[in-house]
Amino acid sequence: MRKKAESDALGLLGLARRAGAVVPGVDGVRRALKGDEVKVVLVARDAAEGQTAKVKGVLRHREVPVRWVSTRAALGAAVGAPELSVVGVTMESFAESLARGLPPTGWNAA
Repeated sequence: MRKKAESDALGLLGLARRAGAVVPGVDGVRRALKGDEVKVVLVARDAAEGQTAKVKGVLRHREVPVRWVSTRAALGAAVGAPELSVVGVTMESFAESLARGLPPTGWNAA
């Protein structure tokens, strides 16, 4: 069941990308978070701690849901990119569905 939920979520993430509602990569997500554009952050479980720490620092001051995805390869493939550690979603409708369908990271209260 968990793999199906992630597969569905990654398919939805692909739709979000085509709608222009995805910010890929650590630097892009940090900038978008600071601009209050991101509605949910997706993080690959195999992402390097050094990369995720950069996003965690910005998230400390925001109530943005953060959810896990299995791998960097899966996250990148979902948005038509090479491996990605982090992706932000900027459209509320996509963000809500993704937040419901993926497990929380425990990084924040949202």
